[in-house]
Amino acid sequence: MPNLIFISFCVTIAALGVFLLAKVQKLKEKEKQISSLKSSLEEMDEQAKLIMRTDMELNKTQEELDKKISGLDILQKLSKDISTTLEEKQIFRKIGSEYLEELGFEKSFAFLWNDLKREFYVCLSLGYDETEPEKVKSSVNKDKGYYLELISSGKTASSVFTPDNFLTKEKVCNIYQVRSFIICPIPAQEGDQGFIFVGTQNIETHITEGEQELITILANQIGQTLDNARLFEKTWRSQQELEIKVEERTRQLSQALDEVGKVSKRKSDFISSVSHELRTPLTSIKGYAAILLAGKLGAVPEEIRIRLEKINRHSDELVHMVNDLLDISRIESGKVNMKLETLDLNYVAEKVADLLSEQLKAKNIAFGINIPEDCRNILADRSQIERVFINLAGNALKFTPENGKININAHRSGRVIQVDVTDTGFGIPEDAQGKLFQEFFRVENAINQEVKGTGLGLALVKHIIEAHQGRIWVKSKLSEGSTFSFTLNAA
Repeated sequence: MPNLIFISFCVTIAALGVFLLAKVQKLKEKEKQISSLKSSLEEMDEQAKLIMRTDMELNKTQEELDKKISGLDILQKLSKDISTTLEEKQIFRKIGSEYLEELGFEKSFAFLWNDLKREFYVCLSLGYDETEPEKVKSSVNKDKGYYLELISSGKTASSVFTPDNFLTKEKVCNIYQVRSFIICPIPAQEGDQGFIFVGTQNIETHITEGEQELITILANQIGQTLDNARLFEKTWRSQQELEIKVEERTRQLSQALDEVGKVSKRKSDFISSVSHELRTPLTSIKGYAAILLAGKLGAVPEEIRIRLEKINRHSDELVHMVNDLLDISRIESGKVNMKLETLDLNYVAEKVADLLSEQLKAKNIAFGINIPEDCRNILADRSQIERVFINLAGNALKFTPENGKININAHRSGRVIQVDVTDTGFGIPEDAQGKLFQEFFRVENAINQEVKGTGLGLALVKHIIEAHQGRIWVKSKLSEGSTFSFTLNAA
């Protein structure tokens, strides 16, 4: 019996042991579950905190972004407003307090540097009473070296960050009577530079990077508008100065032209008067010489006859010169009316060749005429244009040596016909070509000493061509010949 009880006791103890072991095992599993749940809860708590932080940052970023967009919109309106003026003083007047408040600031200053006076002057003052700008200006100029260094570096100073070589945050706040601020240089390529200051007394306002960017954009826009205004003013002043100079020069030229006109008229009147006065005695001299040569007053010895012939010949030359002078004078004064009619240019050239044929044969000079069909009909005064051809062809004949060539060519360009009289003569020095059409001018050389002339022929030709609304010029090289060219209107 005792053995049975002992056995039962042992079995019971063993059963209890197994039960307890099972319970312990379950407790351990529960503890593991609890630890796992605790870890999960902690992770969830961290994630929740992270989500909250992310949400706050996103909200802050969204607010900053909204603020930036709003600021950019305000800047666009302000930029549009200030860019409509080209007057420097008006630029800062366009920056009103309403724009400043929308950007989150209630106080502002703008200063520009005056290089002549070596000081800053106030261009803009918002949010201050009448007495404060002068005080701030005095403080700014007292510390002008710091501001000039800031402008030179192109950096921005603010209540968040001030450069090492600038005033302390506390001093700036004390000068401008604010708690937060931004000072940004105004970059200008034309003229003096400066800076813009914006600030606020609001304790809750904190300067952000975005606000600094907005003020920098504003400062750049002001600088660009200042450049435009200064360039416009410089251009306008230059234009005004140029107009004054042009007006003065025009007045001087007008006076000079009037004087030239008076001198020219006096010269023409003098030449005309003298020429008329010369004609009478020349006619008498020529007449008496002709009577003596004709033997009407008795026989004339040979020596006297030779001298009378010289008197007669030189009288003819003087008469020719007087006639040329009178013609030039009449054409200059407009007293000669060109009787324009349709002429055959080829016929005029051939007529001149016929007149000079004997002289051409004597020197064995070939005379060529090349005038195309479309150049033949010209609008000119017959007698005057014949004088032009005779004069130019006659000159070519005088200065072309034996066995040479003279050619008359023509070509057409629209309603204008150009005639070229070319020879293989001795040529004209380059320095003399510009004076060739002046009255009484003759090239100084050995050839001209042998060939007689008055120096009036080419001057007369020039006046005749210009009276036909044409122009005349020469191209020549020594020992290679010359080409006299002139233009006439086609019929």
